[in-house]
Amino acid sequence: MSDNVDTTIYKVVVNHEEQYSIWPIDRENPLGWNNAGKSGLKQECLDYIKEVWTDMRPLSLRKKMEAVK
Repeated sequence: MSDNVDTTIYKVVVNHEEQYSIWPIDRENPLGWNNAGKSGLKQECLDYIKEVWTDMRPLSLRKKMEAVK
């Protein structure tokens, strides 16, 4: 077994533009980022983000494009 296995527990965070990232659970969220309600091992968090973040465009861009229609 490899010694460099990442056993860090992460939390999924989301910003005002509905962009997602992961952050170590024992650290304070970066400014402007809020908990998205999911935590776990890195791959679990990345899988969650892949499931919920289906549109990579920032929220402001999506709203602007909707207004143009």
